[in-house]
Amino acid sequence: MTSTDIHEVATADGPGRLHVALPEGEATGVVLLGGGHSGQVRTVDLDALAAALPAHGWLVARYELPWRVAGRKVGPRPPASDPAWLAGVAHARATWPGVPLVSGGRSAGARIACRTWTHDLAGILALSFPLHPPGKPEASRVGELAPVGVPVLALSGARDPFGSPDELEVAIADGQAGPRELVVVPGATHSFPSRTAETLVAAVVGWLGRRSV
Repeated sequence: MTSTDIHEVATADGPGRLHVALPEGEATGVVLLGGGHSGQVRTVDLDALAAALPAHGWLVARYELPWRVAGRKVGPRPPASDPAWLAGVAHARATWPGVPLVSGGRSAGARIACRTWTHDLAGILALSFPLHPPGKPEASRVGELAPVGVPVLALSGARDPFGSPDELEVAIADGQAGPRELVVVPGATHSFPSRTAETLVAAVVGWLGRRSV
């Protein structure tokens, strides 16, 4: 069974909290993951990755942002959470130095990871990146994704109302600042049902294997 640990992250907005799933030996790398609009880090996709990736040598840290730790159910409007996310990135670098660091999350967490990318990251893992609000393709958020200059893996449901596979194919090609991959998950919408966990894990494990070399 994967061992776990809790870390407090000091931020200007109050303490954040890392839920850390540890590999048995030295970590090959670190994956820092944030939650969606609700800040919840216990979701099918985040749980599946935290349970599976340590067996492949990757430490997984799920980051509850300060507003979530303080008991609020909905986060502030973007980009208000970006400084607190960067504090989590800095904590991960200081605590587990010398290994690749992947930043990412689901939905709103994927947006934050894209907005705060830096060249020293090994990559961005974007789960259900919300390309636009449902029914409003004109309100595109491709401007958050296009500038990312490190490898990006986007995993999206085949029936996600926040962006169709065709829309996402165009979006991940826009800018081409860094290499992009899109995995479309059959049977999923904006959330991933438990039956898709194996597909998610397999895609992420393969992609991470190319980040640790």
